Amino acid sequence: MHSFHRCLTAIAAICVLTACGKNTGVGGEAGDATATTVAANAAFAAKLNLKDQQEFEDARRGLIARPTGQIKNAKGEVIRDFDAFKFLDGEAPPTVNPSLWRHAQLNANVGLYKVMDGVYQLRGFDIANITLIEGKTGWIVVDALTSRESAAAAMAFAEKHLGKKPVSALILTHAHADHFGGALGVISQQEVAQRKVPVVAPAGFMEEATSENVLVGTGMGRRSVYQFGRDLPRSARGNLDTGLGKDVVYGAIGVVVPNWLIYQSSQPMQLDGVDFVFHNVPNAECPAELTFSVPAKKLYDGAENLSHTMHNLLPIRGAKVRDALRWANYMDQALEQTQDTEVFIGSHHWPIWGNARVQEFITKHRDVYKYTHDQTVRLINAGYTPREIAEMVKLPASLADYFGARGYYGDLRHNVKAVYQFYMGFYDGNPANLDPLPPTESAKRYLELLGGADKAVAAAQVAYDKGDYRWAAELLNHAVLGDPSSPSARTLLAHTYEQMGYAAEAATWRNAYLTGAQELRQGPPVKGVSKAAVIDLLFQTPTERFLEAMAASLDGPAAAGKDLKINLVLTDLKESYVLWLENAVLHFKRGTAPDANATLTLTKPIFVKMVAGTAGVKDTLLSDELQVKGSKIDLVRFFGLLDKAAGVFPVVTR
Repeated sequence: MHSFHRCLTAIAAICVLTACGKNTGVGGEAGDATATTVAANAAFAAKLNLKDQQEFEDARRGLIARPTGQIKNAKGEVIRDFDAFKFLDGEAPPTVNPSLWRHAQLNANVGLYKVMDGVYQLRGFDIANITLIEGKTGWIVVDALTSRESAAAAMAFAEKHLGKKPVSALILTHAHADHFGGALGVISQQEVAQRKVPVVAPAGFMEEATSENVLVGTGMGRRSVYQFGRDLPRSARGNLDTGLGKDVVYGAIGVVVPNWLIYQSSQPMQLDGVDFVFHNVPNAECPAELTFSVPAKKLYDGAENLSHTMHNLLPIRGAKVRDALRWANYMDQALEQTQDTEVFIGSHHWPIWGNARVQEFITKHRDVYKYTHDQTVRLINAGYTPREIAEMVKLPASLADYFGARGYYGDLRHNVKAVYQFYMGFYDGNPANLDPLPPTESAKRYLELLGGADKAVAAAQVAYDKGDYRWAAELLNHAVLGDPSSPSARTLLAHTYEQMGYAAEAATWRNAYLTGAQELRQGPPVKGVSKAAVIDLLFQTPTERFLEAMAASLDGPAAAGKDLKINLVLTDLKESYVLWLENAVLHFKRGTAPDANATLTLTKPIFVKMVAGTAGVKDTLLSDELQVKGSKIDLVRFFGLLDKAAGVFPVVTR
């Protein structure tokens, strides 16, 4: 029993997503905007008609009630504070780009809204919207926010003001977690089965929803902290928006498995007495996505292909690069699909009323993505590199002046590089960049050439004082990476990132710059994005996705020369897999091997809890649903070859 205990303890420990980290920063607090930043923001304001009230009228239209207080998780921790953004009032302060300030004020219109008879939206409970469409017997719910907690709070708020009605259908527009993660706060999987509630999603939904969160979830989760400014204070010197909405609610993420999939470009369907026309639009904003119209109401839902911002062709958190040309072509289709539309709604932001304005909105988005695509391709063929093209492509005034497609979430410079990557990859064609030195090695040699970190900091200070922040950041990045012991380099780089964040129009760029400054001062976070938060989603994830993730976490150098074979038997699913090492690669296939070093027999829930790091004594030692046959030592050796990424790695300090 003692060796069995050690074996299971070791396996569980190996699978745990730890929350360790060191505070290696230099201290200090966020500073004021410099004269250069103040002037840059003033010049930015002068270029735009920031007094235009049309979008404010749209964002406030139909308000029924605003929520107050906080949303908390099961541990009593606050995960959404409805008062956190009360500072968004009046004119833009010097520490915020005035265009982003205006957009953040628009997103601060939080509450329950009537869009039209029989259609309501819950906005600001999370980064995305829940839309309620009245059916004959209950609510047809469109999207489900990020977390169970935020979705449940939103539905309870709707019930309070609109009356109690059952959920008669659930539509999941696409496979990003902020639109399906709260599904279990809307309706349980059991209730779906018992009442035969339709759950509609695009083809490929479950594959995309689960693969992204398992295979590269740790790295993507760490970078999402930068993109969404999770750890920044909510203030005019910190996080004031995400571009798509106020906040991502980091709560419990799950999913309700769809039972109706949309495959066709136009697919009519009736849900609870309401006629819909669904449109399958994959591989643009999301690999699996749908839009839809409700003809009787002259209503069109553009999902996330259309929001009140230029979107990302490649999010800074990381994702599969997106197809700008396909996206533009979907907008052409949307123009045809909305010939009679009078009301537009989306998965984020506020509606648009009137056919002419809806058509203009779609046209502008079509042309932003098409212009970005075409001009980037033109300059690729002229021999320019990604960084050069990002400096050269500027939107024409007819697009640049349109608030509904400005870069609050995406950014033109980043999107240009994404188009380049889509066609050409990361390599720019210059042989010097075929095999460059790693950043820290390159930085050390630059410092040697410059005469040390102090010389680099001195040169960066001159650039900083001139307001040349991009050059200062480049110099200081070398100084920080090449000489981590230099507090002056960290301090000045933090100030530099701060000014770049204060001037950024994209909320994602602002959050990234300010989070970088925070990390320089305080060190990396001590808490990662835990897999325990997505446990309900992991329960629905195919076993193969976990095994792919295990293979991708194998320490290849440590596995070299090892010859281990393990049988994995999941009794509740009646699934068996043999896992083996060959050429320092972890392979798997269905079935079992008689010559395996060990056989691990358990249920899928225990396996998932072990992977997520939530398996306790009752799940292992005291469970009759877990058994080990064969060599327990070899089993521990096998699991010991899997890296345990904590998701708290440094980003700007290495």
